[in-house]
Order: sequence, then structure tokens, then C-alpha cells
Amino acid sequence: MNFLREKLSHLVSSKTYSMYRTVGIVDTGNYSAVKHAVAGSVNKDCSWIRGMASLYQMHRTGPHIKTRPPRQPLDGKPFAKGVVLKTLIKKPKKPNSANRKCVLVRLSTGKEMVAYIPGIGHNLQEHNIVLCRVGRCQDVPGVKIRCVRGKYDLSHVIK
Repeated sequence: MNFLREKLSHLVSSKTYSMYRTVGIVDTGNYSAVKHAVAGSVNKDCSWIRGMASLYQMHRTGPHIKTRPPRQPLDGKPFAKGVVLKTLIKKPKKPNSANRKCVLVRLSTGKEMVAYIPGIGHNLQEHNIVLCRVGRCQDVPGVKIRCVRGKYDLSHVIK
């Protein structure tokens, strides 16, 4: 039993050893059960410790580069055709106050996005076809594309 206590004192701290002693694992005399219990506690306590990579491992794998999710609203394309689902009026963020004219568009890529209509006045209704380009409306959150005036069903600005 003293041999077992010496082994345990080397493997775990006195706090963990006293815990095993109170539970009764140490006094059973079954060394394999104690060994597995101690190994499990050591692994749990030291799970946050991770070995550093050697220079050869870093050379072999190359630099660690994070892959970030794509932030392109039209998947890298300059324009996309879309069908108007609904016309919306959005309010801008804090210091500005206005009614920004927008439309909910189902693009040819399958995405549904809110597009800003530039200029004064528009003739868009549901089921109209518009051409959208990448361009944010900076003071309206969630609006990342704009409609192109004078293409398909969206007419030019009337002067």
C-alpha cells in the first residue's frame, strides 16, 4: 500500500490524492483501477496544455492562414439580374433622417436581398425586373446592393 501511495503522490497532487482516498479508490488494492482513475484526472487537469510544433513541423505544414467567410454580396460578379418581390422604405442610422427607397429582390443567384434605388422617384412594382450592382447604402444597415437606373423595368431619373 505504501508503494501505491508513493506512485500516486508522484502522479497527482496531494489534493487529488486526498480526494481518491476519501472516495475509497486507493484502499481497494486494485492498482489498475487506481492507475486509470489517476490517468483520467491528469488528462482532464492538463487538457489545456498543448505541445508546441517543432520547426520542422512548421516548415512542413507552412504558415497557418485563417479562412474567412466570403463577404461579396453578388459572389464576385459585378451585376446580377433580379425580380422585385416588394418595395420597402427603410430608415437610416442615427444622425441621418430620411426615407430611403429600397426593394426586396430575388437575384438570379437565388439570394433574396434588399437593394437601394438611387435618385428621386421610381416606377418599380412587384414582379418588375431590375439590374443590381454592388454598392452599399452607408447609412442603411443590411443594404449592400443598388439598382441600376435605365436598365430593364427601372426607368431613368425624370428631370
